Amino acid sequence: MNAGGRRALIIGAGLGGLSTALRLAHRGWRVTVCERAATIGGKMNRWSAAGAVFDTGPSLITMPWAFRALFESVGERLDDHLELMRVEPLARYWFPDGQMIDHTAALPEWLETVRRIEGGGAEGWLALMALGARLYAISRAAFFERAPGEPPEAAVLAAARAMPWRALAGTLDRLVRCHLRSRELRHLLWRYATYVGSSPVLTPAMMAVIPYLEVAYGVWHVRGGLYRLVETIAARAVERGAEIRTATPVARILHDGRRVRGVETSHGERINAEVVVMNGDASRTAPLLGVERRPIPEARRSTSGFILLLALRRRPADLPHHSVYFSSDYEREFADLWERRVFPEDPTVYVNAPGADDRDMARGGVEPVFVMANAPASDGAAWDEAMTADARRRLLARLAAAGVRIEESDVAAWDVWTPRRLAETYDMPGGSIYGEAAHGWRGAFLRPPNRVRSVRGLYQVGGSTHPGGGTPMVVLSSGIVSRFIHEDTGV
Repeated sequence: MNAGGRRALIIGAGLGGLSTALRLAHRGWRVTVCERAATIGGKMNRWSAAGAVFDTGPSLITMPWAFRALFESVGERLDDHLELMRVEPLARYWFPDGQMIDHTAALPEWLETVRRIEGGGAEGWLALMALGARLYAISRAAFFERAPGEPPEAAVLAAARAMPWRALAGTLDRLVRCHLRSRELRHLLWRYATYVGSSPVLTPAMMAVIPYLEVAYGVWHVRGGLYRLVETIAARAVERGAEIRTATPVARILHDGRRVRGVETSHGERINAEVVVMNGDASRTAPLLGVERRPIPEARRSTSGFILLLALRRRPADLPHHSVYFSSDYEREFADLWERRVFPEDPTVYVNAPGADDRDMARGGVEPVFVMANAPASDGAAWDEAMTADARRRLLARLAAAGVRIEESDVAAWDVWTPRRLAETYDMPGGSIYGEAAHGWRGAFLRPPNRVRSVRGLYQVGGSTHPGGGTPMVVLSSGIVSRFIHEDTGV
């Protein structure tokens, strides 16, 4: 059924907002997207310098079927527009004692590595992956593509009854310790909690589904950079009549107490709409409605990040696409982030060097190298020039300790993103990247809803809402919102 000229207003041109815009425009809605920044993409953005091209946000995608399903829902094929490149190894891990592990999806090779590290068999690892596979089957049917409260199908309920829920009652850390002896593999799996801005000692064991997803479905790169995905989705939406306005912040969501009426921009323009979709941080929805609500307490926020974008005249030898350099005291790092709420003295560092596989991002021989460490999402942290310089020193020192030395003469251009800059640019409390941390069952599985019950016609999409953070989850949230709009309006 065609929407017959009904208008949908989307606040924010991030991945979730643009995916929703594409789905609705395909159904005939008059879609207007209002983006506060000068460019589209939200946190999934781009920066170029000295010939190097950087993705400034997400650096990989998993679950490629979620992206293909988005394009298929509007009669397109993703592979007609973009080239997905499978990345191997999934990541290279460096430990303070000099040990290096290539985590690969090639099972025979990886199991040999597990046996060597564990000093015996690989049964514990295989048991974790088997559990992850069962969690994925249930999650995909009952969580990834459905909202909390929607009844699952009978087959899903039967599978859920057979799950070993007692083993899943604790945290990810507890589950991992029950299956693996080696510190190296435990720390490797702890990293997956940080991918949603959380701590492994506070995150539910159900998060064991994430490492399974990488092994089963791979880690993928988009040739030319992940921002190509943003551009392609936006272009397909515009082809279907969507209007995307940049540099247009929304100041208020207009409503009569029962249903939405549209929005008012910061320029004073009122735009009427039958449907409004919020694609900003979900904690900002209430203030836009004129409702006073306390912001997410700092202790419940997901982490922020300290990011260096380095355009290097040479790529350090043997630097793969993805690598992780562990702190000399990983346990203390989590205490710094979640208890003391300070930037770690010796942070674990993630490096994304896409030029290892994609020379389209390394023009003229200048290599884009994205360097990141987790940081607390605190409002009071100064992140002034001195604090920023000290954090930069700490990241480069951790890399140097692993033999990756970056000299000033190597750097053709660079940029830095602090939690404060993230907060100010993307209107995220303290620079929190994923909204509320996935701590406890509430934080992980009862995230802000996609349909706002208190105001008809108002919806929420993106990484701070259900089903959670990460690019495939954001795309899936757009599918849930699109379905809700169809159920509520008939179009």
